[in-house]
Amino acid sequence: MDIFYWFVFLVGFGFTVSGGISLISYMNLLPAGFTWIEYLQFVQTRSECWLFPIGIILMLLTTLKIGQSPC
Repeated sequence: MDIFYWFVFLVGFGFTVSGGISLISYMNLLPAGFTWIEYLQFVQTRSECWLFPIGIILMLLTTLKIGQSPC
């Protein structure tokens, strides 16, 4: 069962990387005249940017679960 948690952890890591890259790439809108508020409103409507918090949550939950399993 421990391998399942490692798999979910790695999926969460992939989601976090993918979402983080999207967030960083959309920061190119800031020099184009977007304010920080407009940027945040824009990225919350993009589905690929939601991968970042989903990945963080998956990694956090599985880290807590893996840390409780006996050696």
